[in-house]
Amino acid sequence: MVVEIEGVPLHLAHPDEIPVNWVGQEEVMRQLLAAWLVVDPQDLPMNPRLIGKPGVGKTTLAYAAAKRLSREVYIMQATVDTRPEDLIVTPVIEGEGRLRYVASPVVTAMLRGGIAIVDEGNRMSEKSWASLAPLLDTRRYVESIVAGIKIKAHPLFRLVATMNDDASTFDLPEYIHSRLQPQILIDFPEREEEYQILHENLPFGDEQILRYVTDFLQQAHMADERYTVRDGINVARFCMKLRATARDPAGGQGAMRTAIIQTLGEEALRYVPRL
Repeated sequence: MVVEIEGVPLHLAHPDEIPVNWVGQEEVMRQLLAAWLVVDPQDLPMNPRLIGKPGVGKTTLAYAAAKRLSREVYIMQATVDTRPEDLIVTPVIEGEGRLRYVASPVVTAMLRGGIAIVDEGNRMSEKSWASLAPLLDTRRYVESIVAGIKIKAHPLFRLVATMNDDASTFDLPEYIHSRLQPQILIDFPEREEEYQILHENLPFGDEQILRYVTDFLQQAHMADERYTVRDGINVARFCMKLRATARDPAGGQGAMRTAIIQTLGEEALRYVPRL
């Protein structure tokens, strides 16, 4: 799709379609939807940031919340190499002496009235975040230096940033933190919720394997280990594949042990109750 802004044609990104479903932890879902709510004609939506360990479901929560509002979702994957123009408009050479201007997922969401997810936002530098500063306050616009245009956000546009709680990230300056509010913390799920998440992602999974992996994850959580349900999904999936190729598929303990070691390392065996 192409739209024209101040005489400049912009090629828009495609929305992301992900087969996910948010299970449990309805309180954080309520908080995210509340942050996006507009309660008065003079009110503005907030730009929340979701904080948690890698793999706890921050992106899944953001996507599921957007889908509850029946909105298009555009995911911008942030990295240490993300440049300001990557967040707004990128020029692409097209033919002899011609440029095509391509809108980022964020700008596409702005124009379409969709929801933008800036994923792993604290891997991105201050310089890149600074280019979004006018969008995150009452001005609600961005400026593209390369295209020479100002782009205003649709009233229905919403933004959320996910941020990992680990050491491999940037410390964002206060003027960005104050624009990315509220901060919504996502913790490890409770036992039954964790099982339901495993079952949602592996509906074909063996009940015994899923329960075993749930017990393993809960033991790790109690020790403040960083293993997440994403790790559990990988362990369970690999275990099922190993059992499917074994001469004796019923001998599941050996397959589980191998799956845990190959996925998380031997140190993870300390949280396995009966191997």
